[in-house]
Amino acid sequence: MKPAISQVCSLESAFERDVEDYAAGACRAIELWLGKLEGYLERHSSADVRELLARHGVAAPVASFQGGLLTSQGERRREAWDHFSRRLDLLRAIGVETLVVAADIVGSLAQQDIDRVTASLAEAAARAAPSGVRLAVEFQARGSFFNNLQTAAAVIADLGSPHVGLCLDAFHYYVGPSKPEDLAYLTRENLFHVQLCDLSGVARELAVDGDRVLPGDGDIPLDPIVGALRAIGYDGYVSVELMNPQIWRVPARQFGEIAMTAVRKVLGQAAME
Repeated sequence: MKPAISQVCSLESAFERDVEDYAAGACRAIELWLGKLEGYLERHSSADVRELLARHGVAAPVASFQGGLLTSQGERRREAWDHFSRRLDLLRAIGVETLVVAADIVGSLAQQDIDRVTASLAEAAARAAPSGVRLAVEFQARGSFFNNLQTAAAVIADLGSPHVGLCLDAFHYYVGPSKPEDLAYLTRENLFHVQLCDLSGVARELAVDGDRVLPGDGDIPLDPIVGALRAIGYDGYVSVELMNPQIWRVPARQFGEIAMTAVRKVLGQAAME
């Protein structure tokens, strides 16, 4: 397993500062935050991004996140899919291998809505394949469908596309309806990306993204997750992903050092640069 840090952990830091400071903290892989990346590209080119990453010895194997694809309709759907297509071109130009797609499915659903989810994933896979980008679908704990690991694994298995797999986010796994036995649905083939965090002193029912803390500093039982990853021989990236406004105030260089220490401790000897 290869440790990484998501840029969303330092949301108030500039894109180029993240790369420089995380690299200084011995981080060799960054999960790009697409909002930051697109802001940087308003004044720079994709070649500039590649040069920046290469200069600091940092890989960018994963980008987050794409929403609005699965159940949107009408003009919102057209806009989301146009944005998705542009992002695929961008990620191909930079050399990003995996795009996290949010299963942002909310509200009451009819069977036709569930059918639309499957059809949308199939279409997304078809569009992503020529770009060489894999789609890692992240189930959302508070969604009305595709909100747990078992269902997510089943939908992806039924789809049967090598271009679509799972993103396992520890927050959504812990606060939603997933169960420990659902970890058995993970395979080396269907797991494309992992995001780790923790929660401390907050009930699962009340927890929000802003409550995320460093992995190992809270109450989420991370050992069974890491054990499941080892059992299937997962050798992909494991990102620290926090959306905590208090952590955003920590300088990126300081945070990078702390975060890499935390994720390596959680992963143990399996962590490699």
